Amino acid sequence: MPYVNLSGLRSHNTARILGLLRAAGEDGVSRLELAERTGLTPQAVSKISARLREEGLAADAGRGPSTGGKPRTLLRLVPGAAHSVGLHLDRDRLTAVLVDLAGVTVAARTGPLDLGAGPGDVLAAAVAEVAALRGEAAAGARSGEAGAGVLMGAGVAMPGPLDHTAGVPHRVTGFPAWDGFPLRDALREALGGLPVVLDKDTNAAALALALREPGAGSFAYLHVGTGLGAGLVLGGALYRGARTGAGEFGHQTVELDGAPCGCGGRGCLEALCLAAVARGDLDGAARVLGVGAANLAGLLDIDRVLLGGRVVASAPERFVRGVGAALAGLARRTGEPPVPAAPAPGGPHLVAEGAAQLVLAPVFGV
Repeated sequence: MPYVNLSGLRSHNTARILGLLRAAGEDGVSRLELAERTGLTPQAVSKISARLREEGLAADAGRGPSTGGKPRTLLRLVPGAAHSVGLHLDRDRLTAVLVDLAGVTVAARTGPLDLGAGPGDVLAAAVAEVAALRGEAAAGARSGEAGAGVLMGAGVAMPGPLDHTAGVPHRVTGFPAWDGFPLRDALREALGGLPVVLDKDTNAAALALALREPGAGSFAYLHVGTGLGAGLVLGGALYRGARTGAGEFGHQTVELDGAPCGCGGRGCLEALCLAAVARGDLDGAARVLGVGAANLAGLLDIDRVLLGGRVVASAPERFVRGVGAALAGLARRTGEPPVPAAPAPGGPHLVAEGAAQLVLAPVFGV
């Protein structure tokens, strides 16, 4: 599976065409429709579509129904022509997925990881997983399944805080050795120059959820796993903040002089919620999470709250009930309709799939 240079694909007009082809699915769309929807000239659309066909990213999809003249030739995306890798570096687990251009996961792997072992060991594990996924894709191509295609890049999602723009983690709670390590650049070099994007695990998951439902409005994705964080989608777009530090939801102080937290503070939402989880009090954990969710809903006026992470997955009804009760209490105090809470759609690979979309989304103009 060779690598691909993304610079040409990320041009604005090419991204718009690719986005429309992806939305059209297997049915395809005509070049005239592409011109009408983008405002580009038919000549510009023909030039872009010809290049996409030459690169194997688009192909003919037959002819559309006649509207009185010659039936139009339809163009479709070729999902297996290219892929991206998504890596979820959790504190104790590494999940890796291979995702095609249509956003479909074609291979997935999960194994143990010790984030505290240090950057060297974690980088080696990440490189091994990318190689394994490339091998699985090549084997699938030989057996007649989806082609291996080209590899566009690797997206990496891990606990924050971190600098998405610079590709550098900050003081990850419980793992200060990561502070300032140039993870994005180091992994890119280890992968032979493959483009790499780094973001928080919660941001990656929120991006995946937003792409599942275009025009999704404003929502918060709350993740309870080995830590506690939030991904924010405001006005349909992932919100990272000016310094890419938005969403450090778990480290809001909710109990003055409360229990110490691994971040150095006291009475943090994460410390209280995970302590309840550790003692088996999931209802108590849900109530704590609900306090934070209500604070967030009141502050940002979001449309809904989506809950995810392995702790939530172990008892989704209890967490929805606890968070929903807190949001209903907020509604009674404000007189506004209650903000609904629900389990986040998607399976156990949501964060890793979102990491893969960190590479794919810009190619489609997202």
